[in-house]
Amino acid sequence: MNSHRGYRWPRYWALDLIDEGVVELARAAARRAQKRRISGPRVRRWQCLRPGVDTPLWNGLAAAVEARLRKRGAKSRLARLLGVSRQRLHLLIVARTAYPDAERALLLQLWLQARMRHQNVGIPTAAEPISPLLSVK
Repeated sequence: MNSHRGYRWPRYWALDLIDEGVVELARAAARRAQKRRISGPRVRRWQCLRPGVDTPLWNGLAAAVEARLRKRGAKSRLARLLGVSRQRLHLLIVARTAYPDAERALLLQLWLQARMRHQNVGIPTAAEPISPLLSVK
């Protein structure tokens, strides 16, 4: 009756198969958990990305804007242009712990382009376009 792996009773060989299956399942679960841990937390649909290593475009834009804010009062003028407080602008540009909304991010990019061309940007009104590139006739 020693037909399978030295067991006295033939029906105990099935326990080995179950044991091997459980071990394989445990190994697969460990591999999946390790992959999830390496990839980092997943951003849910209703959440936004947080500034950091995963946002290289925002980091580049913030660094370029910060380099242009050397003159005295430049941050307060930019904050007035964007319609945010100076403290919020500090969180956006210097600390990089917050994001602006899409409209302010585009306005920030236009401000940076104008500053790179050594042009002065004023506070736009609702009647006039922000940039000549945006005016369509």
